[in-house]
Amino acid sequence: MSLLGIAVLVLGFVLRANPLLIVVTAALVTGLAAAWTPGADAGTLADAAVATLASFGKAFHTNRYVSVVWLVLAAIGTLERLGLQERARTAIAHVHAATVGRLLAVYFVLRQATSAVGLTSLGGHAQMVRPLVAPMAEGAAEAKYGPLPDAVRHRIRAHCAAADNIALFFGEDIFIAIASILLIKGFLEQSGIIVEPFALSRWAIPTAVVALVVHVGRLWLFDRRLQRTLGVKEDAK
Repeated sequence: MSLLGIAVLVLGFVLRANPLLIVVTAALVTGLAAAWTPGADAGTLADAAVATLASFGKAFHTNRYVSVVWLVLAAIGTLERLGLQERARTAIAHVHAATVGRLLAVYFVLRQATSAVGLTSLGGHAQMVRPLVAPMAEGAAEAKYGPLPDAVRHRIRAHCAAADNIALFFGEDIFIAIASILLIKGFLEQSGIIVEPFALSRWAIPTAVVALVVHVGRLWLFDRRLQRTLGVKEDAK
């Protein structure tokens, strides 16, 4: 009977229902099935349901499965609905020195620096790239070259996402109290190599610097590519 929860999971995903609703329903079904016996009354099943919900609450309180960032996303969605992307695009269009490469290089440095001190949640695709960085990069390109083809627009968005990913990946290892450092330490210890987290953090600095130099070079080449393929907007000549 306790395997009924798995059947609920399979059925829910087949029907393409809401994943959160599927998981909660499967957990309740499993808890009720585990408590059910041929002579069980309604009170016993109600107690099982309450105990299952209590387990959810304890897991949330103990492990904080729901991060604060998910609460921030609701606010960001509201701001987008009120025109945040359009404001960001308009604001950057008035900065004549801004280009896609220069803007993303500045964001790369900021993202890597904040990640190096453990502030990994300050950026991110949903929190920063989609509502601010990508519209600003598109606005800088539109101000210089005019309306953008869809292929170019998508490539700019891809570079925005890449800047965030790469800066975070090579920047967070500089911070000693990060999960990736502990993962590396644990993996090396399994192979008989004992290394201190501080040593891993220290040696991540030159790697991050090289990543910064290489990616800024890629962004400079991307600016050159846009210049060659799109030229300069007529009213900017």
